[in-house]
Order: sequence, then structure tokens, then C-alpha cells
Amino acid sequence: MDDRIPTADIRNTDELEFAIFCVENLAARLHVEPERVYRALSGESGLLQGYIVPSYDTLHTQGKDYIVDELLELMEQRGVRV
Repeated sequence: MDDRIPTADIRNTDELEFAIFCVENLAARLHVEPERVYRALSGESGLLQGYIVPSYDTLHTQGKDYIVDELLELMEQRGVRV
């Protein structure tokens, strides 16, 4: 059985800009450097390629606070530390 998180590559500038938006706004909320957030999301947690990018079509239609709250909740559930 394969336990790996399915991942999606960034396909266009809209998805890239959205990923950057998520990293920067999480960093602002957590009062940390964006690089730390990026490492946490793109590292072992797989949240960047396994959740943020594949969920772009749905998430980008939401407001900033909703997106940040959703990502923080998911990070907490998965034990992702920044």
C-alpha cells in the first residue's frame, strides 16, 4: 500500500501566485519569516504540493482570513510546526 501524499505541480502563474499568497499570509499571521512557513509547507508535511496547489480552484475563491484559518487548522491537525 502506498502511503505517500498525492502531489500536484504548479501549472501556471495563478497557482504560483496563490502559493506565494498563502505562504506570505500565514507568515504574517504567525509573525515569522515567510521562508520558515515555506519550509514547513513544502517539507515533510507536503501541504504545499499535496493540498494548497491541488485545492487552488476551490481555495482561491475564498477570502484571505478563511484561507489562512483553513491552513492553520490543517497544519495543527497534521502537527506541522513553523
